[in-house]
Amino acid sequence: MTQLEPELPGDYSEALTTLKGLVREAQHRAQRVVNTSMIELYWNIGRTILERQIDQPWGSKVLDRIAQDLRSEFPHMKGFSRTNVYNMRAFAAAWSGAELIVQTPSGQLSWSHNVALLNKLDDQELRRWYASRALQHGWSVAVLEHQIRTSLHTRTGAAPNNLEARLPGEGTDLAREVAKDPLILDFLGLTEDAQEHAMEEAMTLRLAQTLAEFGPGFAFVGRQYQFDVDGDDFFIDLLLYHVPSDRYVVVELKAGKFKPEHLGQLNFYVAAINDTLRLPRQAPTVGILVCGSKNARTVRYALDGSTQPLAVTSYTYDALPIDEKATLPSPAAITAALEHDAGE
Repeated sequence: MTQLEPELPGDYSEALTTLKGLVREAQHRAQRVVNTSMIELYWNIGRTILERQIDQPWGSKVLDRIAQDLRSEFPHMKGFSRTNVYNMRAFAAAWSGAELIVQTPSGQLSWSHNVALLNKLDDQELRRWYASRALQHGWSVAVLEHQIRTSLHTRTGAAPNNLEARLPGEGTDLAREVAKDPLILDFLGLTEDAQEHAMEEAMTLRLAQTLAEFGPGFAFVGRQYQFDVDGDDFFIDLLLYHVPSDRYVVVELKAGKFKPEHLGQLNFYVAAINDTLRLPRQAPTVGILVCGSKNARTVRYALDGSTQPLAVTSYTYDALPIDEKATLPSPAAITAALEHDAGE
C-alpha cells in the first residue's frame, strides 16, 4: 500500500484514483469520437465516389488517382491507400440506406472491423448481425473473423434444450446466449476420439478460446470441481459462470455419442450446485452436455424427462472446409487479441 506524505490529506489516494478514472474515461471518449469521425469520413468519401460513378466515367484509373492525390495532400494521414479507397466505396455501397452511418452498429466499430465485415460477408443483414454483436460484446477483429468463419449465426441457440420449459419467461433468450451447436473446438488440437480428460485439459489450457466459443460473458470457475454430498465426493468436468444472466453453468463432457443416462448425471450436478453453491440472488443453474454426436429424437425424449434446465450440444474438430480452416486466425492470435482487449 502506498505511503502518503505527512502533509497529504487522508483521502488523497481515493481522490487520486477517482481523478485517474476521469482521465481514462475522457481518453476513451475522445478515442471513440475520433474513430466515429474517421468512419464517417470514409463513408462520405465512398458515397461521393458512388454518386460520381452514376453518370461519370469514374473507373479504376480515377480511383487510383484519388488515392494518390489524397496521400499527397495529406501525407501524415494513413488510410488513403488504393485498397482502402476501394474499401471506402464498398463500405458506402453496403450502408447506402437513409440511416446515417454513425447511427449504425458499424459506425461505432473500428475501420478494421468494418473491412472484415466487407471482405468476409456478402449478405448485408449478416453484416449488421455480426456488427451488432461485435459492438455489444467488444470483440476484437480476430474474434469477429473467427465467429464469421465458424458461422456463429447458424449455431447460436441451436442446441436442443428445455430451457424455456424449465425457466419460463427467460429460457428462450438464455438459449440464444448459451445453447450453441455445434461447438467448434478445432483450436484444441485433439482428434475426435479424444477422451474426456484430454478435452478438459485442452480446454483449460486454451481457456480464452474455450470461453469465447461457449459465448460472451462466460467466466471460468473450475475444472473437476469437487463437491460433497453426505460424505460422497463428486466432480464436475467444467464449472463456468455466465455473468450476464448471473448463474452457474455446469458443463459435462462426453467423448462418444449421447446417451440418455448422461442427462441423469448432469441433472444431479445442476441440482447439487443449486443447493450447495448458488446464492438466493443468483439465477437457477443451467447444465450443458457436450458430446461427440447425438440423435435428435433421443435427446428430445431425454430432455422432456429432465427436471433441470439443460442443453445438449455436439462438438467438432474438422467440420470446416479446408479453405475456411486455412483462413481462421491461429489460436495464438485469438488468445493475444482477447488478452489485449482484457488489458485495455
